[in-house]
Amino acid sequence: MNNEELSFKQGYEILKKNAELLESQEEPDIDNLMAIVEESMTAYKACKSRIEAVQQALNDTFKE
Repeated sequence: MNNEELSFKQGYEILKKNAELLESQEEPDIDNLMAIVEESMTAYKACKSRIEAVQQALNDTFKE
């Protein structure tokens, strides 16, 4: 999955879902941990990219 394929909202929902899943586990699900971490990192990067793009656009807008 590529960062450009995820919207901010989709990435945020993935991060929220995975955080809730990890918090609710009494014992860590080691078998699926790497998949959860990889999915979360992809979602985090997509969200970070969108935030940086918006921040840059705002900076450009208010610079003038």
